[in-house]
Amino acid sequence: MGAYDEEEHERREQKTATIDADFDEQRTEYRGKLTYDSGESAEDLLTQFKQIHGK
Repeated sequence: MGAYDEEEHERREQKTATIDADFDEQRTEYRGKLTYDSGESAEDLLTQFKQIHGK
């Protein structure tokens, strides 16, 4: 184990106390289209839901 170094301790405290908020300034912009096809119609899904819940 090394000797206690007060300057190193203070340096590390200052480094961890500094907040890097640069990432907030740059917003990522996504462009594109998202589609989802379950393969079943809304009526089929409602029928299945009713069967599961016994109604």
